Amino acid sequence: MLTIRKANIEDCELINRLAWEVFPKTYEDILTRAQIDYMMEWMYSIPAIQKQMKEEGHVYFIAYESDKATGYISIQQQTDTVFHIQKIYVLPHFQGTHCGSFLFREAVKYIKRIHPAPCLIELNVNRKNKAVQFYTHMGMKQLKEGDFPIGNGYYMNDYIMGMEI
Repeated sequence: MLTIRKANIEDCELINRLAWEVFPKTYEDILTRAQIDYMMEWMYSIPAIQKQMKEEGHVYFIAYESDKATGYISIQQQTDTVFHIQKIYVLPHFQGTHCGSFLFREAVKYIKRIHPAPCLIELNVNRKNKAVQFYTHMGMKQLKEGDFPIGNGYYMNDYIMGMEI
């Protein structure tokens, strides 16, 4: 049985460890190793995660099966009516166990709890990532696509997907 809890600043090291288990594996066939390393430092260094939580309004949740962390999600309110799922990742050996859909549904519940009025949930997903099918299955639609510069000459070649809740 999966459970979830809201992460706090003391969980930055755990999120960093989880990211090192899942992020490089997720993108090994899509991005170069140099870009993966750059993105890991940019998004998942402990100081970067702390800044996201303290200054940028990211709210992280960690999923567990028993006492084993299985994945995480990060949500950021961008406007009065737009929430962005910044990160949603499930450890490789827990993929296919519905942990991703559990995290997604819990994010929707959280957003509805803090913002009962209708709003939009968005996320970026690499156009070559198999997760595109997952998000479509969860009810999201492709809103736009683009090549978004992230520094050091790298781009995120993403769809922006969204759904009204």
